[in-house]
Amino acid sequence: MTETVLGVDPGLATTGYAVVERTGTRLTARAVGAVRTEPGLPVGRRLVALRRALAGVMQEYRPAGAALERLFFNVNVRTAMSVGQAAGVVLLTAAEHGVAVADYTPTEVKLAVTGSGVADKRQVQRMVAALLALERPPTPADAADAC
Repeated sequence: MTETVLGVDPGLATTGYAVVERTGTRLTARAVGAVRTEPGLPVGRRLVALRRALAGVMQEYRPAGAALERLFFNVNVRTAMSVGQAAGVVLLTAAEHGVAVADYTPTEVKLAVTGSGVADKRQVQRMVAALLALERPPTPADAADAC
């Protein structure tokens, strides 16, 4: 049996995404990328662009579920707000497509992928590449985080 999951690392400027397929114990990256929004546009228009791009990914790959990086407290309130807004768009778009969403903290993801909840980005990227049999770690870092 094959199961497809969409992983998302939300952000207003850049949202990383990855469509990962599992067949038995084998994992395959079907799509890895990032949605970048134009900095000069009003926030609302940027969120609409993000929604459209994510809807396209969901329509094309029809994931059974989605995994979203859970927002954690950030000293920079402006950054936290924009990440929260992007996460809201992910939740809305998934709901519109009937896709259930589970959320995970960065520490939970690092622990699951590398065996250490304090692994650095490079360690995570290398393990993601190994687990998905990729020639090199996915880029940008947001896409690797989504994987």
